[in-house]
Amino acid sequence: MAANTWGLTGRANAPGTIGKVDAWVIWLIVAVLFGVGEIATLGFFLAPFAAGALVAAIVAGAGAGAIAAWAVFLVVSLVALATLRPVAARHMRQAPSLRTGTAALVGRTGTVVERVAGDEGCVRIEGEIWTARPYDEDEVIEAGKRVHVLEIRGATALVAAE
Repeated sequence: MAANTWGLTGRANAPGTIGKVDAWVIWLIVAVLFGVGEIATLGFFLAPFAAGALVAAIVAGAGAGAIAAWAVFLVVSLVALATLRPVAARHMRQAPSLRTGTAALVGRTGTVVERVAGDEGCVRIEGEIWTARPYDEDEVIEAGKRVHVLEIRGATALVAAE
């Protein structure tokens, strides 16, 4: 006797369907699950399998059989894993991007141009003159002294003597 290809409605299932759900829908669900798993883990291990399942969904939707869909899934997944994972690993090992703007000045050294005390003073940092205040409110730093930039608040550098 042939395998039962009758669905719950009493009508015969079309080739390439599982129960009442088309095979391409199952592959699409699998691709989404792999994609969500990749987002949750961030290891770039599941993304190639999501790509393989997505291509398998396209192949199954075009009418290919289950064996063809599985073969495409395996080939695409393994090729994507072998080619893209090393690239992703190399990007994950890169140094963090450089700081820009005022954040790039934190940690730099400067020279006091005008005495820095309380609410007054100026320093030269990287060739630019900045309004400066001592980080420690009681500190007084005389002109010509070297300072470290500890923080930038607005357009004012908070500094400490070296």
